[in-house]
Amino acid sequence: MSEQHEAGAGPERLASALIEKGSLTSDWLPAYQAVPRHLFVPDTIWPGRAGMNRQSDRVMRADEPDVWWRAVYSDAPITTQWDDGAYTGPGKGKSPSCSNSMPTMVFSMLDALSVEPGNRVLEIGTGTGWNAALLSHRLGAENVVTVEVDEASARDARARLSAAGFEPLAVVGDGAKGYPEGAPYDRVIATCSIGSVPREWIEQTRPGGVIVAPWGPTYGGEAVARLTVADEGAAAGPFVGSSAFMRLRAQRKDLPPTRAYLNGEEWPADGAKSMTTLSPDDVGDWIHMFAIGVQVPGLFCRVCWGSDGAYRLWLHDTAVTSWATVDYEKGRTQYEVMQSGARNLWDELETAWRWWNQQGQPGFERFGLTVSANGHTVWLDNPGNPVPVREV
Repeated sequence: MSEQHEAGAGPERLASALIEKGSLTSDWLPAYQAVPRHLFVPDTIWPGRAGMNRQSDRVMRADEPDVWWRAVYSDAPITTQWDDGAYTGPGKGKSPSCSNSMPTMVFSMLDALSVEPGNRVLEIGTGTGWNAALLSHRLGAENVVTVEVDEASARDARARLSAAGFEPLAVVGDGAKGYPEGAPYDRVIATCSIGSVPREWIEQTRPGGVIVAPWGPTYGGEAVARLTVADEGAAAGPFVGSSAFMRLRAQRKDLPPTRAYLNGEEWPADGAKSMTTLSPDDVGDWIHMFAIGVQVPGLFCRVCWGSDGAYRLWLHDTAVTSWATVDYEKGRTQYEVMQSGARNLWDELETAWRWWNQQGQPGFERFGLTVSANGHTVWLDNPGNPVPVREV
């Protein structure tokens, strides 16, 4: 690939698309131009698709340079590691474990960070190093600390950063613990999702400082929280848009298998049958999962696909006390429900969905999060209006 090609239309076309979307603002444009994405993408990648958590087949730069280049300068995420590096073969592994994030998400989160000259920033999740490089260009590398749990990813990112002329403090460690040696920070940004904001992040942030992190409940659904840290060690703020990030390793979900709920019996085992008019196809969007998961702690789901678009939605609780199923078929207006255990999980889900519906089907931007010594509270429209949570 020629230098002329590498300096050509790809970066400019992507910049134009990001500016048109409003994610790349004028104050971040110089960093975008000075820190080309292709310098922070490895030669072997699995291109993603915008708005989807699905990867295409492996692309190797040496074999398909034009395909690689188009992927780099598309507004889509790029998976760069599977299964914490254990998977190295062709095709795809089981779980993506490192990526170069979707550019729209990168610059939207950087914009939400509201950095000012002289700010010290802690980044959780170095990944390929692109985000740390953008911050280093904007603020000076001496003001950036980036933490990565994966030694191989950290090593490669450090090499890319150095080759691009940036030397932030790149630490190998558990991002959940932050990096107290560099505290206090004016800003903290996480490039991985969480279900609980670590106390260390709040404690290491100055009062008035900002934490930007993707947050979501166990059930699913996720959005970027923009939290302002208060004097008393609490933090609160709105969600600023949906997101879909890999989980912080310290908070990865380890969910029980379905067989653990049936006690060796075949479905429907001792399940009690009922019917519902609420289609499982109408409760599966990202915002639905978020609103349901916030209200119903310890709930998670799986889908078992049949033919012609039919499927069975399984609901489980993390305490392994209850399960439920709902069967979907196209054209039906009533759906069979089976429930078993101490909790009627479909009833809980349906109650949560109907609350969301009664509030006018709010999007992520109407929700917010408060983190204090009392735990995490999700609210609607203002902190004085907490979302109802079912006590388990």
